[in-house]
Amino acid sequence: MPDFGDNVRIKETPETQALDIAGRLGNIFGFTTPSVTNVDVVGSKAEDLAYSVNIEELNKQYWLAPDQIEFIDHGAGTEMRLDGVAMTWRREADGSWTELPDDPAISKVPTAPKPWWRFW
Repeated sequence: MPDFGDNVRIKETPETQALDIAGRLGNIFGFTTPSVTNVDVVGSKAEDLAYSVNIEELNKQYWLAPDQIEFIDHGAGTEMRLDGVAMTWRREADGSWTELPDDPAISKVPTAPKPWWRFW
């Protein structure tokens, strides 16, 4: 089962060919249950599962049924950072994430001081 950060190839099917995305490479950004979120899914809705696949060369994201994608690899070496968090994670070849030591070059996003009367 593909997971966040995995690299996939979009299979050649009538649906993907019609969108001109067949054979393209993408990256898994997440997944959803279409019956709950009501997203437009490319492919069969039989499994009630769809993957958010980002195709960088098109700068576009599609919700694809599992039968529309082919796993390539876990994207080893991919690094992830969150704004405002001085932490980095690196993807390993086995699909795990390794937390890297804090990078002093990445600082927390400065926030304006709250007025003395504001508690939230």
